[in-house]
Amino acid sequence: MQTKMNKTTALIHIVLIIGSLLMVVPFLWMVLTSGKTISESTQIPPQIFPEVFQIENYKAVWNSLPFVSFYINTGLMIVFRVLTSTLFSAMAAFAVAKLDFPGKNLFFGIVLTQMMIPAQIYLTPQYLLVQNLGLLNSIPALVIPGIVSAFGTFLLRQFFIKLPDELMEAATIDGATTWQVFYRIYMPLARSGLVALGIFTSLFAFKDLMWPLVVNMSQDKMTLSAGLASLQGQFTTNYPQLMAGSVIAIIPMVILYILFQKQFIEGIATTGGK
Repeated sequence: MQTKMNKTTALIHIVLIIGSLLMVVPFLWMVLTSGKTISESTQIPPQIFPEVFQIENYKAVWNSLPFVSFYINTGLMIVFRVLTSTLFSAMAAFAVAKLDFPGKNLFFGIVLTQMMIPAQIYLTPQYLLVQNLGLLNSIPALVIPGIVSAFGTFLLRQFFIKLPDELMEAATIDGATTWQVFYRIYMPLARSGLVALGIFTSLFAFKDLMWPLVVNMSQDKMTLSAGLASLQGQFTTNYPQLMAGSVIAIIPMVILYILFQKQFIEGIATTGGK
């Protein structure tokens, strides 16, 4: 019996190792390509390692694009999206999980429906809203689609619904208002879920390409994803410089994950627990 369990464990570890390697390969290929010449990057069969690592690719792409502005715009977009999405999602999730009001199930059903509809469908009405508000080519235009999050409401509801109702009853008896129960009792207990949602929102905002390209046309208001898209030409593309720009762009997210990996894993594990 013990031998069978050991074989099963070993098989699981082998599968996980293979999966990890498959996930790391694209990242390694990006780094290696960033140090190649154009001919090496387009060579067939592919050349894995550059003969001489071309650091000039990083210098060229850094000088050709205003990466400082891209970092600032992306950082502001992420910060405001995280703050607003986390707050409003937590409020909606608490209401659905702990409060009784007419139409609660209908409201939550509408939230779930939004998760099933492709985001591209909302593109036109969101653009018209931003245009009518006179916010095109501005940082607020980048933030507006991420102010509310159906995914965040669903995620945090799973945290709040597992917390005992007795906490709310005891606080209400002591004279606490609904708002005080929310932000003094339930919000601290859902800290891991809030951190997980914040990281998810950061990743979604960082990867967002279509919306920044639609609402911000001026280069000084572009995000990292939109700025990198400008490196891809209509007929030819300098792949080493494109990969070098991608390496430069992912540095903040790598640092973010290193700093918050414990909370990220804890949040995911708690969300999937019963």
